[in-house]
Amino acid sequence: MGRLVCWYSHGAASLIAAKKALELQPKLYPNYEIIVACIYIENELHEPGRDSEVEKFLGHKITYLRDEKYGANVDEVIKKTKYMSGVAGARCTKELKKAVRLNWQMDGDVHVFGMTAEEEHRVNNLIDTEPDLEIFAPLIDLNLSKKDCFNIMLDAGLDLPKMYKLGYHNNNCIGCLKAGGAGYWNKIRADFPDVFERRSKQEELLNVAICKMSEKKIIREYPQVIKEMESDGYQRKVDSRGAMRIPLRYLPPDAGSHKDLDIGDCGFFCEIKDENQYKLNF
Repeated sequence: MGRLVCWYSHGAASLIAAKKALELQPKLYPNYEIIVACIYIENELHEPGRDSEVEKFLGHKITYLRDEKYGANVDEVIKKTKYMSGVAGARCTKELKKAVRLNWQMDGDVHVFGMTAEEEHRVNNLIDTEPDLEIFAPLIDLNLSKKDCFNIMLDAGLDLPKMYKLGYHNNNCIGCLKAGGAGYWNKIRADFPDVFERRSKQEELLNVAICKMSEKKIIREYPQVIKEMESDGYQRKVDSRGAMRIPLRYLPPDAGSHKDLDIGDCGFFCEIKDENQYKLNF
């Protein structure tokens, strides 16, 4: 008997993907053991009682996995590897999530991921990097968007995670190393100033920068920043598109823009969909 592994990451999409997989399992994978797996990360915003509410919504217990080498902590990954993020992605993702999954998964597993209808390219990338991985993406098969996932949760009386309600587009770690937008980091500065300050000091210690802005825009709108960087001896890092890495300690507080996530209202009352759109035909 194989395993149908639903990877829940505290976000709306992964939750609804797990819910739909559980509903479809009797017909699609009738002889498979069902596991809802969640990889614990210390740096996420943990809400008391949230996981028990999710288990009730799913009608299934969650199996928790966690990294031991770094204490499931992004800051420890940065400290021990002396690396934040680069062209290959964030080191914390590799160490705290992917390595944990690879060590735990078994041959023959079918993996359920929360890629939405807008994210089919992510499935293709995963197939390219892990061609032996058997993937089931029910949200894509059902043509469900992220907003659809929000609506399904709200219709069921399940509150959205706090990070969404704060306006963030994903329920990732606070101060996500994969994020490079000035608007995102200035929002982190406003909402979680301690995290912003810690990331700033980590950058300075490693002589790196994770935020990007247009070099021409910085020169035109923030010439004082250029002068400050030059007086500190910081060497500008500009790519072929003219995007410049700007350390958080130099980031102007009004730089960038962050468009808050449009959660919308409860879909059952405001955006009623044909129930058949949430089902696969057999």
